[in-house]
Amino acid sequence: MSDALVSTLPVPLPAGVSAGIYVHVPFCRHICPYCDFNTYAGQEDRIPAYVDAVVREMRLREGETTGAPTLYFGGGTPSLLTAAQIAQIIAAARESFGLRADAEVSMEANPETLDLEMLTGYRAAGVNRLSIGIQSQQRAGLRVLGRGHTAMTATTSLTLARQAGFENVSLDFIYGWPGQSAEDWEHDLQTILDWSPEHVSLYALIVEPGTPMQMAVKRGILRPLDDDVVADRYDRAAEVLGNAGWEHYEISNWAREPQYRSRHNQLYWQNGPYLGIGAGAFGTSGGERHSNHLLPDRYIAALAAGDLPVATRETIDDATALSETMMLGMRLLRDGVSDADVRARHGVGISERYAEEVARLLDIGLVEWQAQRLRLTPRGVLVANEVCAAFLS
Repeated sequence: MSDALVSTLPVPLPAGVSAGIYVHVPFCRHICPYCDFNTYAGQEDRIPAYVDAVVREMRLREGETTGAPTLYFGGGTPSLLTAAQIAQIIAAARESFGLRADAEVSMEANPETLDLEMLTGYRAAGVNRLSIGIQSQQRAGLRVLGRGHTAMTATTSLTLARQAGFENVSLDFIYGWPGQSAEDWEHDLQTILDWSPEHVSLYALIVEPGTPMQMAVKRGILRPLDDDVVADRYDRAAEVLGNAGWEHYEISNWAREPQYRSRHNQLYWQNGPYLGIGAGAFGTSGGERHSNHLLPDRYIAALAAGDLPVATRETIDDATALSETMMLGMRLLRDGVSDADVRARHGVGISERYAEEVARLLDIGLVEWQAQRLRLTPRGVLVANEVCAAFLS
C-alpha cells in the first residue's frame, strides 16, 4: 500500500459527533446452526408489539443524538417486518433523533423472505441500502450452513432488488465451512464478480460455543477446515477482488467503489457513537455503553410499562476508549489509525501510549506508518486479531 492510497478519514472520530442508530430485529423463521446472535424462531406473532416497543424506546430516548447519519436494521431477519412497519420505525428515527435526509438506511434481508412488492415497499419507506445474506451459492454450503434458501432463490432476490430500485446492495458470504473445496470458493467468488453488487462482506466461519454446529463438530459429524486452508480462502478472495478493482477497505469488507463503503459499520471502526435500539441491542455514546434486555417479551413489557429496557450500563474510561480506538481502527486497512486524530480525541499520541507495542509490531513487520497513520501490513492482516490484542489496556 502506498501513501497515495492513505485516506484522510478521521480515525477515530472526534468527540461530540452525531450517533448512528442500530435497530435489532430478533426474529427468524429458523435459527441457522452457526448463529449465536440474539435471535428467536417461532415468535413472529410478536412483531407488531415489538415494532410499537421500538418506537416507544426511540421516543423515550429522544434527543440523545440529533442529525443521525445512519440507521441500520440488523438481526435476526429484519425482512420479516412489513414495509409499513419499517416505515414506522424510520419515521420515529427522524422524529426522535433527527435522522438526516441523506442518511444511509441499511436493512439486512434473507433471500427467501423477499418479493418484488416487499422490496418496492422497503425502498419507498426510505431504505436505500440492502444487505442480503447469501452465504454461499453452493448446494453443500447452503446445507451445512442450514440456510433457508436455494441458490436460485438468492439469484432471484438480487434481480428483484434491482427491479425495486436498489442501487446500493451488499452481499454476505461465508467461507471456510466444513467440506468447502477450493473450487466451491472459486465459484462463489465468480458469482460476486458476475452479480457486481456495490459491496460484499466475506466472513470466515467461526464455530461458536453452544451452537448446534459446535455440537456437530464435537460429535464428529462435521470437521472444520484447517486454519491454513481458511487463510488461503481469504487470500484468494483478496486476490480475485483486488484484480477486479474492488477496494479492500476493512478486514472482511470490500467496496466496488469507495462511495459504497458501509457508512454505518465504518462508524463503528472509527469508534464513533451509536445508539442500540431493540431487544439485546447495545450502543456506546456519551462515554457509556449500555445493553437492552435480551428477551423480546421482557423488552416489550418494559416499554409497555413506560420504562427504558436497559439491562446493563458501563462507564467507558479513558484507557478503555483508547484501546477500543486502536482495536477497531486497525481493521480499516487503507485508513489505519491517525496519530493526530488519536491525540485530538484522547489527549495522547499512539507512540507515547503504545511505544513498546508499536516498536515490536513494526520490527516484525505487522504494522507500518504511512502519513502519520498506523495500519496493518499485508502480513499483519493475516494475524489481525493478535495485532489488535496488543493494544488492550
